[in-house]
Amino acid sequence: MADEIGVGSVVRLKSGGPHMTVSAVDKPYGVDALSAWCDWFIADKSPWKKEDGVFPLTSLKLIEP
Repeated sequence: MADEIGVGSVVRLKSGGPHMTVSAVDKPYGVDALSAWCDWFIADKSPWKKEDGVFPLTSLKLIEP
């Protein structure tokens, strides 16, 4: 479905923050809920700095292209 978050999706935390690209979706060890591994860049660094993190799918919203 178009509203599902998957690898390559652009997402944002429901509470705000930068746009992030999903690199993987899986269940972390010891957790029953699906999570997304995300990458994003911080623009205030020169050169830009890549960041990453893991977030529960329930905390993310899909950004439509």
